[in-house]
Amino acid sequence: MPPDTSAQKEIKKPVSVNIAYTTVFTGLGIILAHTFFFPFFGTLAFPGQHLVNAVGGVMIGPWWASLVAILVGIYRNAVGIGTVFAFPGGIPGAVVVGLVYRILRRWIGRRKALVAALFEPVGTVLIGGTFSLLVVAPAIGHKSAQLIESLGLFGALTTFYWGWAASSIPGSIIGYLVLLSLEGFGLLRNR
Repeated sequence: MPPDTSAQKEIKKPVSVNIAYTTVFTGLGIILAHTFFFPFFGTLAFPGQHLVNAVGGVMIGPWWASLVAILVGIYRNAVGIGTVFAFPGGIPGAVVVGLVYRILRRWIGRRKALVAALFEPVGTVLIGGTFSLLVVAPAIGHKSAQLIESLGLFGALTTFYWGWAASSIPGSIIGYLVLLSLEGFGLLRNR
């Protein structure tokens, strides 16, 4: 009989726990969607999504957190407080936070790995912003695609990045502070 290595394996959460957290984070994203968003080059920037991405990426992982971003994006589009850019603006941030947290947790420990929440802008701004400007905007005939013609590629990307960072950076910082608070109350022990 092979030796028991279960102590070395990561404890898996039941799917029902992830479904429950996904429901809670989606509800939180929907509530926050009505509190604060601002227009930027025909998009509607929403810092609350980045907060939810930061917390969700750590607590439920990259794939469940990206599902939350999809569901909140669908809701925002359905009620008219979002645009198609909600998807490339939300999903990559959730995935990056979740993946970075998994990697850092193994290297530096769970508590220090909470800093992964601050990587949300890497997904949103660099990946999502680039994809939005170069693929989504031209595909839907969006006016932000005209930025490339007027400012050149580098200028258009820089402009787009600043606008998305204005939403993503505050949201991820607040998310990080929420995670530190949850950790302080002992609510992240199994994450």
